[in-house]
Amino acid sequence: MSDEQIRNMEQFASVSGISRPTVSKYFNDPSSVRKSTRDRIEEALEEHDFRPNVYAMNQNRRLTKTIGIVVPYLADPFFGEIARVIERRCIEAGFTPHLFSSHGEVALENEILDGLRSLKPAGVLLAPLGRLSDKSAIETFCKYVPTVLFDSNIEGMGEAFVGSDNHSFVSQTVEYLSRTGEPPCFFEMRNPANPNANKRRHAYLTMMERLSLEPNVIKIDGEGWAFEEIGRQGGLKLLAEKSLPTDTVLCSNDRLAIGLLSACYEAGVRVGRSAGCDLRVASHDDHPYARFTCPPLTTAAHDYNAVSDQSFETLYRLIESGGRFDGRTESLYPARLIMRESA
Repeated sequence: MSDEQIRNMEQFASVSGISRPTVSKYFNDPSSVRKSTRDRIEEALEEHDFRPNVYAMNQNRRLTKTIGIVVPYLADPFFGEIARVIERRCIEAGFTPHLFSSHGEVALENEILDGLRSLKPAGVLLAPLGRLSDKSAIETFCKYVPTVLFDSNIEGMGEAFVGSDNHSFVSQTVEYLSRTGEPPCFFEMRNPANPNANKRRHAYLTMMERLSLEPNVIKIDGEGWAFEEIGRQGGLKLLAEKSLPTDTVLCSNDRLAIGLLSACYEAGVRVGRSAGCDLRVASHDDHPYARFTCPPLTTAAHDYNAVSDQSFETLYRLIESGGRFDGRTESLYPARLIMRESA
């Protein structure tokens, strides 16, 4: 390895004896240069331990091999699982994924989008905060960057949306719970962070009306993405007040349900579908931890692989189409009911 420090591609081209345009061509696409030239460049890279400044390179490219992936809360294993699959698809297709989490903060979501624009990505897969998002900022971003939204839909934003069919989730859980016991009440946050929550409540009300049953929507206090603690505190309050209108609770999402199960344990309330249980609890998402709760949580499951794969495939087609579709597209995937011991 040479002791001489190479600071930019001009210096690297000079010491390697290869023209600057050829070096640039190699970094844009190694297969675009002859094998003998590629071997010389790679030997020089090894000798001088040089790595190009990809950010500077991106400024000079019309189209990069970078794909941005933005999620609202990476600490949530739900988003971690989807991001993992999308990252693998990007890498297999020869792209470089850059993963960002907005941590539930609209200001940070805007900063991430601003930073991504400077990277000139080939495209972006965006799971927006939803209700809290700065819609004007997202609209402006989508004008300049080929963007596919996933998980949380904001109408009219991006060239496409890929997600799960919330009516499919709720219709299956409501029908099953009503058929096998008391009809469920619906347990949700008063100010839900994710727009899917509103769609699930509407689906619950629609299904209860269709089944000629009286709906009961229970709204608990809480803001932000700490769903487990919000569910726990809300559950403890309801159990202490003995204000649950039925012995069956359908939660808006699995993370709220995990918090409710914790509250039931603290209050000595036995959850399950077997004889001697006090309460049935079910939910939506099939969170990666749902099978490990006590008791294991009955839930309607996302098709994680299908949503992740379709999100990437849609973005790839968008990139190949020059960054625009002839009209916005939506792809929704049905849920699958998974029956476990909690209901």
